[in-house]
Amino acid sequence: MNSAASTAPAARLSATGVVKRYGPVLALDGVTFEVYSGQVAVLVGDNGAGKSTLVKILSGSVRPDAGQFAFDGRPVRLGSPHDAVALGIATVYQDLALCENLDVTANLFLGRELLAAPLAGPLRRLREPEMFRMAGDTLESLSVRLPSLRTPVGALSGGQRQAVAVSRAVLWGSQVVILDEPTAALAVQQTAQVLRLIRTLSDRGLAVVVISHSLPDVFAVADKIWVLRLGANAGVFDRATASSQEVVSAITGGATLPEEDSP
Repeated sequence: MNSAASTAPAARLSATGVVKRYGPVLALDGVTFEVYSGQVAVLVGDNGAGKSTLVKILSGSVRPDAGQFAFDGRPVRLGSPHDAVALGIATVYQDLALCENLDVTANLFLGRELLAAPLAGPLRRLREPEMFRMAGDTLESLSVRLPSLRTPVGALSGGQRQAVAVSRAVLWGSQVVILDEPTAALAVQQTAQVLRLIRTLSDRGLAVVVISHSLPDVFAVADKIWVLRLGANAGVFDRATASSQEVVSAITGGATLPEEDSP
């Protein structure tokens, strides 16, 4: 037995043989995917390649027709968003699920507010100083700069809103953060801010999964690049050694490319 292989760390999150049908349409055909702690794994592919379907399955919002899943090497069930959240998987979709009329702190604690002891009857008040401190500590740990924790989210830039949504996942102890097109429709400066945040997440030891159509962004942050084509795996590349031409060829079906070994 290879001792190096036997001591290699397990993937934080892995999926094997994932199949999903929508009537006669085969959206995913035996797809395999994995991401390790401290790694940024980027999913790329043309529209209809199956990227969004796979992410919805990993986040528990869509049930696969077949497939096995593991978290830290242990078999797990991803039958609902609750299953994914309980494991520590947080998904940030393009709409970000933020309340624009509420401030930054309120959005970070949305649905998980810290409540103090009840007043008379059923009335309760928020532990606002504690929430404010935790929010500030989380943003500072991620090097996120905002005008104020009291700023309504609707007044923030697109990049700042993305940072708030990601910070919420970190605040609640997520170990895997999935980002769906995080730089879509952002200006150059805001895109750079979000890309730095993605690298900060991986530097903290989180496993980060990103869907992206922008190859410059992909090569700026990815450790592994996973290509899907027509609902199937088309290649896995190490960003340090792969070229954009190789990745484009896999996306378009121009060549059959070997997969890279897992770390």
